[in-house]
Amino acid sequence: MDPLAHWYRRASGCREGEYTSLLASRAGKQALERAGIDATAVDTIVLATCTPDRPFPATACAVQAQLGIPRAAAFDLVAACSGFVYGLSVGTSLIQSGVSKTLLLIAADVFTHLIDWTDRNTCVLFGDGAGAVVLQATEQPYGVLSSTMGSWGEGEDLMAVDAGGTRLPLTPALLEARRQYVYMNGREIFKHAVREMCDSSQQVVAAAGLSIDDIALVVPHQANARIIDAVARRLEVEPKRVFMNLERYGNTSAASVPIALCEAVERGLVAAEDHLLLTAFGGGLTWASAVVRWGRP
Repeated sequence: MDPLAHWYRRASGCREGEYTSLLASRAGKQALERAGIDATAVDTIVLATCTPDRPFPATACAVQAQLGIPRAAAFDLVAACSGFVYGLSVGTSLIQSGVSKTLLLIAADVFTHLIDWTDRNTCVLFGDGAGAVVLQATEQPYGVLSSTMGSWGEGEDLMAVDAGGTRLPLTPALLEARRQYVYMNGREIFKHAVREMCDSSQQVVAAAGLSIDDIALVVPHQANARIIDAVARRLEVEPKRVFMNLERYGNTSAASVPIALCEAVERGLVAAEDHLLLTAFGGGLTWASAVVRWGRP
C-alpha cells in the first residue's frame, strides 16, 4: 500500500513574533483541510526542521498542541534541507508497517534567524517557509514508489552553525565572534550536491522501474539555480521538466521541496498519474530522493 499525499505550502519571511511551530501549524492545518481530514484522525506528526522553537522538547509537540491533535505521536526529524524527503521515507515506512494510519508530515524552517546579515555569502540566499502533506495508505498504485536517503558526516563542517549545542555552548565570546550564525563552503557544497542529487535520483528512478524519460516533473531542493541547472543537465532533463521557484522565496531549507511541489500543482504542471522526482541535499551532509506517482489532478 502506498501513501497518498495532500499538500499545502506557506513561504515568506517571518514577521516579528513568528517562529517555526507557528508556520508549521498553519501549513499542517491547511493540509488537513484540503485533505478533508479532521485533526483527531491524525496519529503521527513528523516535523522536518533544523530551526526548532527550543533545543527541547520537540517542536512537533508544540505543533500537536496548536492543532489540537490529541495524543498523536510527535517528533522532529533533523536532516537540514533534505528533511522533507527524508520525512517521506520515514512516513511511508510508518504507514506501510501499520504503525501509523494518518500521518501529518510537515517541513518548516525559519532560517533568517540563523543569518548573519553582514555576510553576503549567505544572507541573500535563505528564506522562511513551511509545507505539509498528509500521508495515508491506499490500495491504488499511487504515492511514494521508491526512495533513498544518505549522508556523509565527514562533510558536516561544510555548512553548519557552530555555537549553541553541547559541543560549543553559547558564550559571550562566541556571540561576539558571530558563531551562532550559519556559514558554508559554497564551492564544496556545489560539487557534493550535484553528485549526490544526481546519483540518488538515478537510484530511485531505477528502483521504481522507470527511466528518466518517464518523469513528468523534477521537483528539486531550491538551493540555487546553478545546482538545479547542473543536476538537470547531468540527468539529461530539459528545463521545462524541472520546477524552480527559487527567485520567489530563496532557500527555505526543508520546506523548499513541499513549497515547490505545491506551487507546481497550483500552476497545473502536475496531472493525475504523473511520475514526479523529488530530490534534495543539505547540511550534514545529507541527501535524499523519491519517486512519487501523483494521484490527484
